Formats: sequence, structure tokens, C-alpha cells
Amino acid sequence: MYIHNLDPIIFEFGVISLRWYSLSYIVGIILGWWYGNKIILKLNNKNAINLKKNDFDDFINIIIISIILGGRLGYVVFYNFNFYINNPLEILMIWKGGMSFHGGLIGVILGSIIFSRSKKVEVFNLLDVVACVAPIGLCLGRISNFINGELVGKQSDLPWAIIFPKIDDSSRHPSQLYEAFFEGIILFLILNYIINKFDYKKGFCSALFLIFYGIFRFILEFYREPDHHIGYIADIISTGSLLSLIMLLSGILVYLKIK
Repeated sequence: MYIHNLDPIIFEFGVISLRWYSLSYIVGIILGWWYGNKIILKLNNKNAINLKKNDFDDFINIIIISIILGGRLGYVVFYNFNFYINNPLEILMIWKGGMSFHGGLIGVILGSIIFSRSKKVEVFNLLDVVACVAPIGLCLGRISNFINGELVGKQSDLPWAIIFPKIDDSSRHPSQLYEAFFEGIILFLILNYIINKFDYKKGFCSALFLIFYGIFRFILEFYREPDHHIGYIADIISTGSLLSLIMLLSGILVYLKIK
């Protein structure tokens, strides 16, 4: 039985420190930007889209802002609203932790809409590229969650179960690694196979991202401990499962619309 003893800090020099979680954001954005440009170049060569490289370079700045603002506000609204409404200054203290994927997703969608209108480009061209590169960051982020020993899984006696001493002495599912595999690696392979092997259809990858992520996250939530200050909604479903179900249904609606 593996006992988790990983240090979330890579190095520390006085008041300056570099954490795995911060590094995952930086590397995820850089790799996403690089690979996104590869996709755009390929689609432009096929005359499938009309999106300039400079536009995507500018778009990355919007993505960074959208992820941070959306992720933080999403956590405030979805996961700890009562605390933050009584302690509003804590909302600005991002270094204390607290980011929501679903909030970040909403932020990216809104940021993409605003950017597409200002640059007069098709919003689904942007979102399709983001959908194909986002699993890179998701995978790295979940691995960082594992290193941090947070968002732990439910108790388990499986051979690969892990003890997180910061939580308790129980062996648990490494749910962070489950999510890194399905929401990161598998989702990346699915979407990039589709965009590289089939004729490009506007909005198709965006819809599939919502559908497959929603399915994967909804299932994997059953292996993950809910946030202790929230628990289950009506003792049935976690907040993450509910948001993922909404995400799944939204993906189906987008798919039906573009079809």
C-alpha cells in the first residue's frame, strides 16, 4: 500500500516558492498554445477555417484571464458561496486555493465569445481548438492535485489504493489519477483523432468535449470524496456530478444544433 508523501513545493527560496500546481498551469498553457497553433495551421491549409496565427496568440491572453477569473468565481459560487459572501476579501486570495473547472469552462466560453466578436472570427473555430488542447492542462492539473494530496478519492481496499496521511489513515482511490487518465489522456486522444482524421465540422469537437468530459467526470465523481463543507445535494449527487450532468446535456444540445 503506497503512502502519499509527495511535496507540493518544487523549491523554496525565502518567501519565493514554486509549486507543482502553478507549474502545471504554466506548462499546460504553453503546450496548449503550441499545439493549438499546429491545429490551426493544419486546418488553414485545408481551407477549413480562417483563423490567423496572430489572432490565436492574442486569444491565449484572454484564455489565461478567463480561466483564472472563471475558475475562481466558479469556486466561490458553486462550492463555498456562504463563506465568501461573508468574507469577500478572501475571493482575491487565490494563493490559498479554490478553483473550479466548471467555472473556468464558463469563463473560457464567455471570453471566446467576446474575443470572436472583437476580431470578427467564428467562435466555434476558437472553441474547437481549445477543446482539443484543454485535456493537456486537465491532465497536468489532476496530477498536481495528486501531488498536493487534495481532492482525494473514497475509501478502497484495491491493490492500488493510496493512503493520504494529511487526510487520514484510510486507503483511498487515487481519483485524481483516474481523472488525469480519462479527462486528460483519453479525452485528448478522442478529440485529436477526430479533428485530424475527419473533415472539420464547426462546433463538433466543442460538443464532444462537453459530452465526453461530462460523462467521464460524472462517473468519476462516484470515486471521489465530496467537499466536506458541501457533501451531497439531497444526499444523492455531488456538486461536481450535477455540474457535469448539465455540461453533458449542453453538449448534446450543441451537437444537435450543429448537426
